[in-house]
Amino acid sequence: MSKPSHTPAGEPRTGSLYLVPTPLDFGCSPGAGNETIGQWLPHETLATAARLTHWVTENAKSTRAFLKRVDAVVPLALPLQAQHITELPRHAHKKGDHVPAAASDQEARQLLAPTLAGHDLGLVSEAGMPAIADPGSSIVRAAHALGVPVVPLVGPVSLMLALAASGLNGQSFAFVGYVPQEPAERARRLRELEVLALKTGQTQILIETPYRNAALLQALLQHLHPHTRLAVSSGLTLGQQATRSALVSEWKARKPVPGALPLELPAVFLIGR
Repeated sequence: MSKPSHTPAGEPRTGSLYLVPTPLDFGCSPGAGNETIGQWLPHETLATAARLTHWVTENAKSTRAFLKRVDAVVPLALPLQAQHITELPRHAHKKGDHVPAAASDQEARQLLAPTLAGHDLGLVSEAGMPAIADPGSSIVRAAHALGVPVVPLVGPVSLMLALAASGLNGQSFAFVGYVPQEPAERARRLRELEVLALKTGQTQILIETPYRNAALLQALLQHLHPHTRLAVSSGLTLGQQATRSALVSEWKARKPVPGALPLELPAVFLIGR
């Protein structure tokens, strides 16, 4: 992939911010081999990642594991030990950085310092596309504010894969993130999302921490109307991946065979009509 260039001749080049997707198997398949990475990331994405030497990441350990897999396919420009890897502040990946705030935006500008020195910079999350259901939005906002080119690379996005596999409305949809854990508040929020989905036809997409997936599914089946359509995709791109899309009444009448829907893996839940 050619480097974007927006710097007039004679002036120092400003680096670009690359949004680098990673496979969706992090934390799910510890033994994932390098032979699978090319199945989900095209060569151009791997080649771009291989030439980058400066990174902002959700988790440095995961990024080193990702770069090790990249290196087995396309040699890295610098050895793994020489890569410049900086983690996002803890509050950014624990609480998110999608809401503009002066403090997080200032921190993001500081993390973009390598681009102002002429280095291209990779933004990466633990799995999938950074800044979508993952931290990184503050870095992207700051890049635009500083005039740093932003270049998204091609790779898997679980939300879009789940939506495509659901049979629900792909022309109008909303990602609503997590729902409350407290039972009464969770029930209220699920009913609220259901009303919106049934009234407008807009598919509602939500996620949960894997160890709470089973509880969320039970809450959905308990509180949604029988005629509402519920889709669940779990383990996307993994060997165990599965998607089920059916009316709530059908979910209740025919419960999934144990193990057929691996809810212990990351999952995406969709509500619609």
